[in-house]
Order: sequence, then structure tokens, then C-alpha cells
Amino acid sequence: MTNTTADSEEYLPGDLSGDDLVQRFIRVDHAGEYGATRIYDGQLAVLGRDPSAQPIRHMAAQEAQHLAAFERVMVERRARPSALLPLWGAAGYALGAATALLGPQAAMACTQAVEEVIDEHYARQSERLGGDPALKSLVDASRADEIEHRDLARAHGAEEAPGYGVLTGAIKTGSRIAIWLAERV
Repeated sequence: MTNTTADSEEYLPGDLSGDDLVQRFIRVDHAGEYGATRIYDGQLAVLGRDPSAQPIRHMAAQEAQHLAAFERVMVERRARPSALLPLWGAAGYALGAATALLGPQAAMACTQAVEEVIDEHYARQSERLGGDPALKSLVDASRADEIEHRDLARAHGAEEAPGYGVLTGAIKTGSRIAIWLAERV
């Protein structure tokens, strides 16, 4: 069993540790990267020819690399994907297209909101992956790109989107629910 947690950390009965925890991490990260690619697919379907789409294309390419990396890890470690992948595909595309229809700033607000949640999520995982340097390295590298995406979204007017607070609050809540579900289903 892989030690993935700090020795001093205490757990309650029923908490996952070791290989089961690593399987959960791989499953949720793969689902999240898949969802991210679908968000960008939806945004590009609406904004693809607009000059504002250039940073979206850049972020989409990085998310595709993350997805490919987690797919490789999933196969290597025999982790099962989330049973909810079809839902993440449809929901991600719809979220991307809907925010892009509200305008480039709303598309960037979507990115900023999602990436803020993912930054927190990957930070928590990284802390628990001390005994698995290969997976920790992948999580940390992906997290660095997600932080770049968040900052890029801010630089391209995310906070100027109409209804910014309500929009980002709803997207953050949805992202946290998606993470919780993808870890389990």
C-alpha cells in the first residue's frame, strides 16, 4: 500500500488512505480535466473566430495535455474513470457555451471561478501525496497551469463580467459539487 499521507495526520474510521485514496484522486482529476476540455470546447464553439478566443485556445491546449496525462496514469494504475463522464461532458460544454454567449468576459469569469476551485483542490491533494512523488508531480504541474489560467482570465476581464459575483459563486458551487461526486461515482 502506498503511503500518501503525512504520518502525523489522524484519520477517522472510514477515511480512505493508500491505494484507495490514490485511485480516487486519479478518478476525480481525470474527470475534472475532461470537464475542463469540454468547457473550452463550448466556449470556442461560440467565440472561436473572435479575437478574444486566443487565450481560450491556449488554455484548451494545456487542458488537453492534462487530460492525456491523467488518461495515461489511469491506465498505468488501473484506475476506473468516473461513471459520470457523460454528464461532465454535457455539463462542461453547456457551461462553456452559455458563459461565452454572455460574452468574452463571462467566459473568462467561468475560467477564473473553476480554476480557483481547482487550485484549492489540487493543493489539498498535493499535501496528501507525499508518498507518491510521480502523482504529486503531475498534480503540482497541472496546478501551476490552472493558476496561470486563473490569472489569464483575470487579465482578460473576468471581473468585469455582468453579474460577476453571482456567476462565479454559482460556478464555484457547481465545481465543488462536481469534485465531490467525481471522487465517489
